[in-house]
Amino acid sequence: MNPSPPIRIALVDDHALIRDGIRALLGVMPQFTVVGEADSAAAALELLAVVAVDVLLLDIGLKDSTGLELTRSLAERHPEVQVLILSMYDNLEYVRSSIRAGARGYVLKNAPSREIVAAISAIAAGGTFYSSEIARKLADHSPDSHNLTPREVQILQMLARGLDSKAMARELEISVRTVETHRLSIRRKLNIDGTAALMKYALSITQP
Repeated sequence: MNPSPPIRIALVDDHALIRDGIRALLGVMPQFTVVGEADSAAAALELLAVVAVDVLLLDIGLKDSTGLELTRSLAERHPEVQVLILSMYDNLEYVRSSIRAGARGYVLKNAPSREIVAAISAIAAGGTFYSSEIARKLADHSPDSHNLTPREVQILQMLARGLDSKAMARELEISVRTVETHRLSIRRKLNIDGTAALMKYALSITQP
């Protein structure tokens, strides 16, 4: 069986140091290939006119526009490109606005590198992804949060991404039994019966 082609990634950020750091992070991972970068919305559109891109990592603030405006433009001009917002801002209104604009995820720049990697993979596969801190805030602002712990919010986020308990355990570096304990606790707090209902709730709090 032929291996899957690497996910083609473009970086759009007006700080060269940020682009260099992300390129270095992703450059050692065979499942990814960085095919280009830009420091402005105009340069990003020029890049996409000549280079095929699967996932665009995009900052909120750009020299000539905003990430939100560029995301809206891409939804119309390049719908095949999945947008992942990579921002220093954890403001929930930014998160909600970015999703309304068409972004598939939102990750904080200070998030662990494994979250950025997981976000790219999830979005390239057609899913969504939010930093654990963002997911926790979304849960805290949900009228049905029921005092979920930060770890339980992470578990819900992973459920929304379609991960099973074994995959969660690997990513969180905990045992499968611990994951199952968290899932049981979530169901008890939310009075949810069954995996399908739990999945529906997970999607409701991780998609603004």
